[in-house]
Amino acid sequence: IHGVTGPDEYTTVVDNNLYTNLIAQNNLRYAAATLERMKQQRQDFFTSLAEKIGLRSDEVNNWRRAVDRMYLPYDEELKIHPQDDTFLNKKVWDFEHTPADRYPLLLHYHPLVIYRQQVIKQADVALAMVLLGDRFSLEQKRRNFDYYDPLTTGDSSLSVCIQSILALEIGYPDKALTYARYAVLMDLGNVEGNVKDGCHIASLGGSWMLCVYGFAGMREYGGRLSFDPQLPKGLAKLSFPLAVRGRVLEVEIKPETVSYCLREGNRLTFRHRDREIRLSEGASETIPLDVRTPQL
Repeated sequence: IHGVTGPDEYTTVVDNNLYTNLIAQNNLRYAAATLERMKQQRQDFFTSLAEKIGLRSDEVNNWRRAVDRMYLPYDEELKIHPQDDTFLNKKVWDFEHTPADRYPLLLHYHPLVIYRQQVIKQADVALAMVLLGDRFSLEQKRRNFDYYDPLTTGDSSLSVCIQSILALEIGYPDKALTYARYAVLMDLGNVEGNVKDGCHIASLGGSWMLCVYGFAGMREYGGRLSFDPQLPKGLAKLSFPLAVRGRVLEVEIKPETVSYCLREGNRLTFRHRDREIRLSEGASETIPLDVRTPQL
C-alpha cells in the first residue's frame, strides 16, 4: 500500500507502513469471514445486502487474495519489521545532542528535517504489536520494541500508554511503570503545561488501556478473551467492569489474588493465563495471583 502516513506523524507519505498493511489485511480478512458466515446462516439477508450495496460475486475472493498477498516488511539482518520501506535507510536522529528544551521537535525543527531521519512521534510498530499481538511472537515483540523504543520521543501523549502495555508484556516492568506514570499524570500533573486548553482525551483513554491491557493483561483475539494480570507493588487494588458482548464482567486484582465476577449475562468463557474459566450470571471465581509483580 503506497503513499500513506501511519500512526507516526514524524514519518509521512511512505510505502508499506507495517501498521497500515496489517490493519488493512485484518479488516479484509474479517470482512470476508463475516460475509461468508452471513451467506451460510442468513442467505436471505446476504442476498438483500449484496444487492443493496452492489457486491459483486468476485469481490470477496479478491479480498482474500489481497489478504494472502499483503506485503509485510521484514529485515532479515536486524530481525525486525521496518516501520515502512525506507525507514531503516534514514540516519538516526541525533538524540545525544538535542537539548531537552528542543522538544517537542515539531516546534523547533522544520518538518522536512524531521521526515528525513529515524525519529518517532507516535508509537507505530509498537501499536501494531499491541492491537494485533497474535501476529507476533514474544521474541519479535521484544526485538521490535528494543529497536523502536529509543527512537520514540515522547512528543505525543498517545505513545506512552502503548509503550507501557507492550513493555509489561515483554518483561520490562520498570520501563512500563515509567511510561504508565507519564500517561496517568499527563493531565493530573500538567506534564505539557497546556491543561488550561483542555484535557488530552485520547491519553485518558490510554490510561484506561494501560490498566486493562497492561496490568490486567487483557487480550481479545478471534473472539477469545483472556487475562494475564500483574499488579504493581504499592497498588492495593485494581478493579474495573468490562462490557463483553452483552455481558458485564467485573475484574478485581489484589496483591495476592484476582477475582472475576459475571455481574450480568448468561454465560461467559475466557482464559486466565492457561486456565479456562466459565462463569454463569452472578458467579465469581478467585484465583491466586502468581508473583510477576512489577514495582510501582
